[in-house]
Amino acid sequence: MLATIKHPWDISPKRAMEIQRRLAGLISTDPLCGPVGTVAGTDCAFLDAGGKIAAVAVLCDANSMEVLESRSVILPCTFPYIPGLLSFREAPAVIAAIEKLSVRPDLLMCDGQGIAHPRGLGLASHVGLLLDLPSIGVAKSRLCGSHRVPGANRRCRTQLAHNGRVVGAVVRTRTGVKPLWISVGHRMSLPDAIAWTLRCGRGVRLPEPTRRADQLVGRIGSKR
Repeated sequence: MLATIKHPWDISPKRAMEIQRRLAGLISTDPLCGPVGTVAGTDCAFLDAGGKIAAVAVLCDANSMEVLESRSVILPCTFPYIPGLLSFREAPAVIAAIEKLSVRPDLLMCDGQGIAHPRGLGLASHVGLLLDLPSIGVAKSRLCGSHRVPGANRRCRTQLAHNGRVVGAVVRTRTGVKPLWISVGHRMSLPDAIAWTLRCGRGVRLPEPTRRADQLVGRIGSKR
């Protein structure tokens, strides 16, 4: 499961922005094609005062949400923290964790943005494109755009718009709980992304694959 598109990671922020703009034009928002039997969720944590990054990939059965496999990596963190360039800090570790899975996932959920990003290429889009995987950005907060507040009940949602374009949705995944900011990563439509986020829910705010990844990466951080 090697990356199908490659670019250097040890680059300047200016060059990173140029790469984001170029790759954003390659993102597909066409409807999801083909069956989905497995869903992988990813999450990251920074260790050693930001000197290292841990990434976890959890593979779940798409119907039962049973965890089939989980893998983790810890790598040096070499790119500085710059708003809007988070994928250049996290994507190398996320990709390494996904590539350690014995089964290529049919669908990927990343704790981060997809196209709901100032230059149209958040973590889920970046990783989805490089690995040529259908992907969804499942973010806990807004990075860009504007929206109305969705209704209080589960499944309520409103559009997230940026520069006159709908780039995602604000979705209530649990009644009375803060919503999630959902956007297309790659190779799916926004309705697909919303439907799969809700389908993977198990009565809590986060969809099961990213919830499990969040738990596992938290344990890695607590042990150091």
